Amino acid sequence: MESEKLRDFNKLSDDESTVPSFASSRRDSDSSNSSHRPMLTQDILSSPLQSRQIRHRRSLRRRVPTRFTRYFSIIIIFSLVVFILTLIRASVISSRNVEAGNLGRRPPPHPEVWESFPFLTRYYGGIRSLSLSSENPQESRVSNGDENHAWQTNFTIPTHNLSTSARFEAYANNLPAGNTNESIQVKKCYINPESNISISPLQYYHGRPYGFPDNAMGSYKLLGLPEDICFERYGRLGPYGYGYALKYGGTGTGEDGDKEGSETVWKNGSEINQVDYRNIDWADIQRKCYNTNKARFKPEPSKMDNKETFSIFSNHYEDQKTNHSSITLPHTRLLSRTAVVIRAWDDFEYHEEDILNIRAMISELSLGSGGEYDVHILVQVKDEAANPIWADSDIYEKHLNNSVPQEFRGITTLWSVTQMLMMYQGIFDTFERGPDLPVHGPYRGLQMAMQHFAYQHPEYDFFWHWEIDIRYTGHYYNLFSKIESWSANQPRKGLWERSSRFYIPSVHGTWEEFKQMVRVHSEIGTASPDKVLTSIRGAKFVQREEKPIWGPKRTQHKEDWFETENDPVPPTSYEKDTYQWGVGESADLITLNPIFNPEETTWLLAKDITGYNISDGLPDRRAAIITTARMSKRLLLTMHRETALKKHHAFSEMWAPTVALHHGYKAVYVPHPVFLDRDWPSEYLSSVMNAGRNGATGGARTSVFGSGEHNFLGTTWYYNAGFAPNLWKRWLGLKVNNDGGAEFETTIDQSKDQKGVGGMRGGEGRMCLPPILLHPIKNTILPTEGNVEMKLEVPESDPSA
Repeated sequence: MESEKLRDFNKLSDDESTVPSFASSRRDSDSSNSSHRPMLTQDILSSPLQSRQIRHRRSLRRRVPTRFTRYFSIIIIFSLVVFILTLIRASVISSRNVEAGNLGRRPPPHPEVWESFPFLTRYYGGIRSLSLSSENPQESRVSNGDENHAWQTNFTIPTHNLSTSARFEAYANNLPAGNTNESIQVKKCYINPESNISISPLQYYHGRPYGFPDNAMGSYKLLGLPEDICFERYGRLGPYGYGYALKYGGTGTGEDGDKEGSETVWKNGSEINQVDYRNIDWADIQRKCYNTNKARFKPEPSKMDNKETFSIFSNHYEDQKTNHSSITLPHTRLLSRTAVVIRAWDDFEYHEEDILNIRAMISELSLGSGGEYDVHILVQVKDEAANPIWADSDIYEKHLNNSVPQEFRGITTLWSVTQMLMMYQGIFDTFERGPDLPVHGPYRGLQMAMQHFAYQHPEYDFFWHWEIDIRYTGHYYNLFSKIESWSANQPRKGLWERSSRFYIPSVHGTWEEFKQMVRVHSEIGTASPDKVLTSIRGAKFVQREEKPIWGPKRTQHKEDWFETENDPVPPTSYEKDTYQWGVGESADLITLNPIFNPEETTWLLAKDITGYNISDGLPDRRAAIITTARMSKRLLLTMHRETALKKHHAFSEMWAPTVALHHGYKAVYVPHPVFLDRDWPSEYLSSVMNAGRNGATGGARTSVFGSGEHNFLGTTWYYNAGFAPNLWKRWLGLKVNNDGGAEFETTIDQSKDQKGVGGMRGGEGRMCLPPILLHPIKNTILPTEGNVEMKLEVPESDPSA
């Protein structure tokens, strides 16, 4: 028996020797780690049957994995090949669908919060429902914080007979900023000096339409603008050719709709003064107006170079030059002059409404002021290959004549991208918005043309850059003079910080309260949305020290400094100043939107700056969206020289504020009245508009400038505002979304329920609006003589309106 067991053991040992090394190693490892197990020899010697079973399992263990692995690998490889081919096919199909514009069915985008707010309807009330502000309830549900108050819609608007309009006296109590009563008296300017023909003044009505909403941002009272009045279309545009026929020198527009009382604007005693605008030359009229009043202004520059641009100096300037010392009275203060430069392009189509607006600007700013302003049109030549205006003076003149109406040709200056490329050579182009938008073009380099224009016109101390699609329902001189005077009176202490915020009176209180609030927020900080967002993401928020801007804010590297020797220097420290520095100083930069810090915002052009050392990051910069602004000669010539000599430049809406920041020039945002088409809760409005760092508009990803710009769609002032064109067209008596028009103005529709804009009953007469800046206003086509009433299919609050 013992010998049989020994033979079995020897046989098993022979079999063991054929087991692969990895199995043997594993077995040895298991044996060494399990010392409590019986020895293998003892198990086998005690059970021959068990020994055979073990050998059988080990044999299977060697053969089965090989077959399984082979098939499993084939399946995996096949699956991967099918998956890759499926992805390639899906990519090809997707690319073809995108090229064809077929994006398939997608869920509608989530509506923005402001879209849930109700529309305000009483903007469209008429002149037969006028009432003074003390008797006029504003249409509002929640903006005043009274959630239980509801505007009653199902009632009859109180109407009355048409009241009498009054003449608007724009110049009686207005003095230019920095001037005193010692200024020389203005001599009246005429549109035809030979026959003493003058343009009629504007007519306005006291009060506003019943229930007219309050402005949400900005302030009439703060700027000294008239608030409790309104203008209808005849009183505003009638002096410039609106409302009478072509054969009398008018535009042939305004012949339909409510016209009651419209003739008042042309009455001059017993006569009707409708100016014949045929064969008008605005360059000659402005030049004569200046010469009549030239004793009021600073001496003319000794050198002029105005070969290709309108100037108040004639071709025989040297012969007609008058010695100021011989006509200037002692103890008088000579005035600065301002150029208002309207930006356009050579294929711009001038409709009657555009012509009316430009006539209004020239009459109210230049003629009415006695030459304080000159109005110019700066026109870009788009196709330079077809129009080589710099090669031949005759080509220049021919293209100019083809680009603008005859009456404006004398005040027009042409410019081109090639001209700017020649002027400002060597700028490193970052192509921030792609190769189709170069730095010298009208999108990213628009201010280049203004810089060169200022260089060509040393006779002006200030320059308004004005877009051709801006409208103002009030008087232009009243607006400009109030803006400039208020800006000059602003102290520099805290000015950059105040100018970086929207002023919302219903939240911020008085201007003095707002000023102190900004000081506290800047010095201490606030729980602004950007900090809340940071904490939600789990990141550690580091409070940045926000020092107030006091004097020039230099760039990080001294090599980027440029001609700093004449920059303004604060007379004392920030702490010791008692809000005195800057009072009475004319602003170098006046903007109509906040001057914000683009750093960390989602604004697409935040990094569009070039020519600086950026090894330690981009330089400090500021921006103000919408290029409309007033700039001083000092600022524009600094920009001009810095671009030409230092090769510094930034996006057009960022360049002027940034240069002002670096050189310590005075920059002011003017909080003009802005209206909303919906009833926003005031606190929510403030939290959206001032959502940047420490309650400002910029400096954080939560800034309204960038991904939040959809919030401006329902405003009266922004580049994409849809409410502005709707309001302007309705005011002109046109239909928008089948609402408004001649029948709406003259007939009451009792079937309407007074709910929403489309539910208004009408019959209140033509609309009457307080002075409001509106932008953008494009392609407004008025019905002319013999045409039927026009219907414009424009959706409410559509930016393309």
